[in-house]
Amino acid sequence: MALTGRTALLAALGSLIVGLLLPSWAGIGAVSGILLLAVLLDLLLAAPVRSLQLARSGDSTVRLGEPATVELSVSNPAGRRLRAQLRDAWAPSAFAPGTELTAGRHRIDVPSGERRRVSTALRATRRGDHQSHRVTIRSLGPLGLAGRQGSHQVPWTVRALPPFTSRKHLPSRLARLRELDGRTSLLTRGQGTEFDSLREYLPGDDVRSIDWRASARRHTVAVRTWRPERDRHILIVLDTGRTSAGRVGDAPRLDAALDAALLLTALATRAGDRVDLLAHDLRQRTAVLGRTASDVLPAFTNAMALLEPELVETDLRALTAAALRLAPRRSLIVLLTGLDTGPAEDGLLPMLPRLTQRHEVVVAAVADPRLDELAAGRGTVQAVYGAAAAAQTQADRRAVADRLTRLGATVLDASPHTLPPALADTYLALKAAGRL
Repeated sequence: MALTGRTALLAALGSLIVGLLLPSWAGIGAVSGILLLAVLLDLLLAAPVRSLQLARSGDSTVRLGEPATVELSVSNPAGRRLRAQLRDAWAPSAFAPGTELTAGRHRIDVPSGERRRVSTALRATRRGDHQSHRVTIRSLGPLGLAGRQGSHQVPWTVRALPPFTSRKHLPSRLARLRELDGRTSLLTRGQGTEFDSLREYLPGDDVRSIDWRASARRHTVAVRTWRPERDRHILIVLDTGRTSAGRVGDAPRLDAALDAALLLTALATRAGDRVDLLAHDLRQRTAVLGRTASDVLPAFTNAMALLEPELVETDLRALTAAALRLAPRRSLIVLLTGLDTGPAEDGLLPMLPRLTQRHEVVVAAVADPRLDELAAGRGTVQAVYGAAAAAQTQADRRAVADRLTRLGATVLDASPHTLPPALADTYLALKAAGRL
């Protein structure tokens, strides 16, 4: 049984009546009896809660930060009208900030034998699966004094996918990819290129590109043209260890790495290349392998939605072994990790030669743009100390990047907003140079 504020108000009013008009035990008993009788009558007339039939429908996936709607259907098979307050409980992270206490609360009025729907608006503030808890219903009597209360388990999951904010860069990179494909007649044969077509010789063409047999058949000088080879293998490796948990702005470094990986995946699949994904720290967290071009991006976003940074040191030896196992032939391996001196000295630098001797390797890291701001500070003694620390951190990262470059890797160290387009540009440059 649940009592309402109206009951408390009537009890207070009854106390005034007793105190002013009926100051006796008989008055107390009369007022209390009337109120108790009204509460019991209201409770008996309230529709039962346990017999209600509830079902859900609505959105099951949504990009992080975008609205989602989950509908709850309430059927009343009882012989009494349902007047109720309903609370659809979800974790606070499923709601937009500031709406956690109100977004899941509804008032419903369901006549006997009918059904009504209520909608709960969600806007997730973190990636991953957001599950409904329970639906609590307080069925009130016609007087609004008392009611029955109960809870139902109506499971539903809304998966918040990575927001993929860098997709705004995709059209310009696709235009550059089409431009690259259109320059095939200017390419010379080399590693990472494949035969495209024959065309008539033009002054200035490399004579080594002349196809003498085709020229004899066509009775004109013909040259071979080449284009970047398609169907190359790209393995994106996400380091989900401790360094990926560091926050840059209002999000962990891992989120920026996911965004860069999604842009590269979208671009590479349009270019006809195959893309696989590996996430690893102490152990393998996920792997998405062998997907078709139409399925790879949805598969990646679903897998990435569940990834969280782990507060453990990444086992670079195991990560390297897993990458080599998934890429037995020459591939482009994109390692999204950190450039912190300690982890790099202990793991990345010793392990990198095993990758670069067989594969083209790109090491991409998320830099904190606040380091540039701190390094420019000069106003106070504290600002000068902060500038010195920031400058030292930047120097250490540059030193690690230089050592990785000498070991044969292409290194990117960019802010969360500039890393995705920088990684896409690096892929296009490697493809244009025939290095894939």
